[in-house]
Amino acid sequence: MSNPIDNWEIKDNKLYRKYEFKSFMDAINFINQVAEISDAMDHHAVITNVYNTVEFELWSHDQNSITDSDYSLAESIEALKEETK
Repeated sequence: MSNPIDNWEIKDNKLYRKYEFKSFMDAINFINQVAEISDAMDHHAVITNVYNTVEFELWSHDQNSITDSDYSLAESIEALKEETK
């Protein structure tokens, strides 16, 4: 398996990833699961949802850069997506 972060790109100094789901409800359920993970990590993403797509932008606002916390959250999001296949 490749490094989960390989699936993310750096865009405007942020980690970025877009996912597509079968339905709007699948996308919302995924967002809610990510919200639980984010809250537990006390690190929150910018999340954009349009119908069955979800986009994430990760960066540490207080440092205005990508930090280890962003990579950790990206890894957790990627692992969750693998579980939900």
